[in-house]
Amino acid sequence: MSANSLRGEASLVVAGRLLTLRPSFSALVAAEEELGPLFAMVERAGDGRLALTEMVGLFWHCLDDQSAATREQLGEAVMQAGIAAAAKPLRVLLGQILQGQTGPE
Repeated sequence: MSANSLRGEASLVVAGRLLTLRPSFSALVAAEEELGPLFAMVERAGDGRLALTEMVGLFWHCLDDQSAATREQLGEAVMQAGIAAAAKPLRVLLGQILQGQTGPE
């Protein structure tokens, strides 16, 4: 399934599979419980101080199908693609956190 940018979704290739990252309310609540306030995370990202573990944690919680990959596989995918490539889906997710839904469901 490909990501729907109108819903704030992003894609990430993990173990050769294109996976969807969907920042649903429940996913963001779970991420916030683990990683702390999302607004602070957005600020750290804007300042270039977002930790790799935070990025992977956010991706994990937003992963549409958590049975499709382990958290460790997500981390490996980020390292294989490089931080610059992982920044694209990160920007989409952070934009969704800040701006909310941009289009129809």
